[in-house]
Amino acid sequence: MELDEVNLEKLMQADINMREKIAELESQISEIKQQRDQVQFALHEACKQLNVSSLKTNVGTLIRSVKTSYVTNNWPALYEFIKEHDVPEFLHKRLSSSNIKEFLDNNPDKCPAGLSPMNEYVVSVRKNKERSE
Repeated sequence: MELDEVNLEKLMQADINMREKIAELESQISEIKQQRDQVQFALHEACKQLNVSSLKTNVGTLIRSVKTSYVTNNWPALYEFIKEHDVPEFLHKRLSSSNIKEFLDNNPDKCPAGLSPMNEYVVSVRKNKERSE
């Protein structure tokens, strides 16, 4: 494909159109999720009223179960507990890029073994305010 101003403008407009369509669809998905939450709440209430943990119908099987999540209101104490009991698996294996970048910027001589940056080019298109299509 020859890169001239017309082709670049077409590509940029396509990017803007796709970004706007994604935003529209994400909004629709958000609305559907809210509606689904209401339906699931009604199903949960039905299980409570019927005093059942599962229910089979022609549509399928409804199962009510307990999902347990853990939260902390004392991160320093939790970190100490994790160190004391050697349970790093309590945390997700995911790095905070912004925190690592800030640390390395402030401590260029300190880098954990095995840490490697992964760089990639990204592009973004800003829509002109005076032109709308």
